[in-house]
Amino acid sequence: QLQFVESGGGLVQPGGSLRLSCVTSGFAFTSALMTWYRQAPGKNREFVALIDRSGTDPMVADSMKGRFTIFRNNAKNTVFLQMNDLKVEDTAVYYCNFWTGSGPGNVWGQGTQVTVSS
Repeated sequence: QLQFVESGGGLVQPGGSLRLSCVTSGFAFTSALMTWYRQAPGKNREFVALIDRSGTDPMVADSMKGRFTIFRNNAKNTVFLQMNDLKVEDTAVYYCNFWTGSGPGNVWGQGTQVTVSS
């Protein structure tokens, strides 16, 4: 059964940091490109970052480049998102998923809430 279990979110002040984790199961993690997406209230789900199978070629959306880093641990079927210098506009529910080649998969986890507020 396909599963994504995100964790690590919380309430943080602007300029703070969080590290999100996503433990996966039910598919061949080491063969999958992995992604992070986020969804703010009233907005569509937005691409955040993608990482290749070996973890050597990460990609981050322009608006988050230099602040967010995606990495993975293939031995633990886990993908991470390190978020630094958080801004109020980063407030959203964050989700991980694999990349199908044309977009994320259709099954989503519960996500983890990130709230940036003073």
